[in-house]
Amino acid sequence: MTWSIIAKDPESGAFGVAVTTKFFAVGALCPYGAAQVGALATQAFVNPLYGHDGLRLLAEGRSAEEIVAILTAADPGRDVRQLHVIDREGRTVAHTGRECVDWCGHLAEDGVSVAGNMLAGPAVIEATLEAFRHHADLPFAERLMTALDAGQAEGGDKRGKQSAALKVWRTELYPALDLRVDDHLEPLEELRRLYGVAHERFLAFMEAMATRTNPAGITDRTWIDQRTREIQDARHG
Repeated sequence: MTWSIIAKDPESGAFGVAVTTKFFAVGALCPYGAAQVGALATQAFVNPLYGHDGLRLLAEGRSAEEIVAILTAADPGRDVRQLHVIDREGRTVAHTGRECVDWCGHLAEDGVSVAGNMLAGPAVIEATLEAFRHHADLPFAERLMTALDAGQAEGGDKRGKQSAALKVWRTELYPALDLRVDDHLEPLEELRRLYGVAHERFLAFMEAMATRTNPAGITDRTWIDQRTREIQDARHG
C-alpha cells in the first residue's frame, strides 16, 4: 500500500483517511477510524492488527505517540511497516520502517499526516500536504481527495495506479462516507465520480441513519428528499 493522508476536520471534528496505490483493494486493508476517537492508516507491508488494536487504544484515550510505540514494539515485522495515527486531540505520529521501499517517508503535524512508500519521490507527500493546507475552503472529503490528486501529479506510486479509498467518520462508530475503488486505470478519477454519485441520495440517507442520540434515525422520506435537494444545490453552487 502506497500513500495516504489522515486528518481531523477542525470545523466538524470529523476524521478522515484517503489513500491510493498500485495494489488491489487498498480500502479493504489500509484505513481505520472512528468518530470522536481518531484514525490511522497501515501500509507498506500492511498489518491489519494495527488497525484493530489501534482503534481500541484510541478509544481508551491513548495518544498517537503512545499508540505508534505500542503497536510497533509488539511487531517483529515493524521494519517493513508504515503506520501513521491521529488521535482525538488531532495529534499525529508516524512510523516508517527502515526496510520500506524507497522512496518512503512521512510528514506529520497537528491535524494532518501524510505517509508513503514506493513513491516517485518526496515531492509526492510534500505536494499532498501542501494541497491539504491550501484548500481549507473545500468540504472535508473534497479536501482529502484534492490532496491526493496533488501527490499523484508529482508521480504518485512509482509502479502506477490501481486502487483508492476515502473514509470519513463524523459522529458515529460507522463511517458517514466510505468509498472504495478496488481496481481501476484511474482510481482517483473514479473515486471522485463515486463521490459525485453519493450526492444523488446516499449522503442524505446517511444523515438520516440511526444514531446514539436518535436511535430511530429519520424515517421521513420527504425529509430525505428535501435534504437530497439541499446537498445537490450546495454542491452545484
